[in-house]
Amino acid sequence: MHTIAALYHFTRFEDPAALRPALLDLCLAQGVKGTLLLAQEGVNGTIAGPRAGVDAVIAHLRSLPGCDGLEWKLATSETPPFPRMKVRLKREIVTMGQPDVDPRARVGNYVDPQDWNDLIRDPEVAVIDTRNAYEVAIGTFEGAIDPETESFGEFPAWWEANKHRFHNKKVAMFCTGGIRCEKSTNYLLGQGVEDVFHLKGGILKYLEEVPEKESAWQGDCFVFDARVSVGHGLSEGPHMLCHGCRQPILPEDRNRPEYEEGVSCHHCFDRTSDLDKGRFRERQKQLRLAARRRLP
Repeated sequence: MHTIAALYHFTRFEDPAALRPALLDLCLAQGVKGTLLLAQEGVNGTIAGPRAGVDAVIAHLRSLPGCDGLEWKLATSETPPFPRMKVRLKREIVTMGQPDVDPRARVGNYVDPQDWNDLIRDPEVAVIDTRNAYEVAIGTFEGAIDPETESFGEFPAWWEANKHRFHNKKVAMFCTGGIRCEKSTNYLLGQGVEDVFHLKGGILKYLEEVPEKESAWQGDCFVFDARVSVGHGLSEGPHMLCHGCRQPILPEDRNRPEYEEGVSCHHCFDRTSDLDKGRFRERQKQLRLAARRRLP
């Protein structure tokens, strides 16, 4: 069984590059795989491996400057969620493109999962899903507004174009694990919105703690690892990835005429050129050859 840890923490790293070698060496030594992002604003990522290895990496991260308050969420998977370990240096640990946004200064009011249903069912509250459109498509909270963004960096422009819809409203926002809401709530506070709330621990914490029979969640939650999606109790969902566009599809979508393994699905068939599809077919061919060479 593989232990999965999703984590993030906003703090000030003066020299993120100096932190990378020791962190990567520790992950490799402990058999931990996944992706960790380091930036001057903090750390973000998802890792997986043996429980002792994951614990060792978390302990190391918590020892970094300003990271003693780091929080993480654990799950398990029977199959390895990641093929390799990457520690990347980034400008932002979650890209919003707003240099004045600083979650360390202030964020919205945290709402525990047990209190979330009452908040979002209040008619005076507007509920906004801050995730990307392909994530929202497979699951969201009842009554939530979908900004239909392709990336989180589009959220400020969407808000500017739609803010008139939320005059005198309380705004509640949510995302997968909480990190995008740290920035989006800080952004809305900076835009003059007074009553801003966000789901503490994100959808993952809600699905972990709130029983399905009491849940306001509809569908599955997209996750950025080999599980692709999870449901209530963080049980692995039915989705898989189209390796042409990296969007989630269901097993029955493989029977659609647009589907070709590793090349296309109904989401992307009309959005990629014949040249793209040719490249994807060659990539898929090389993957099959590599898999055969690994067989005993």
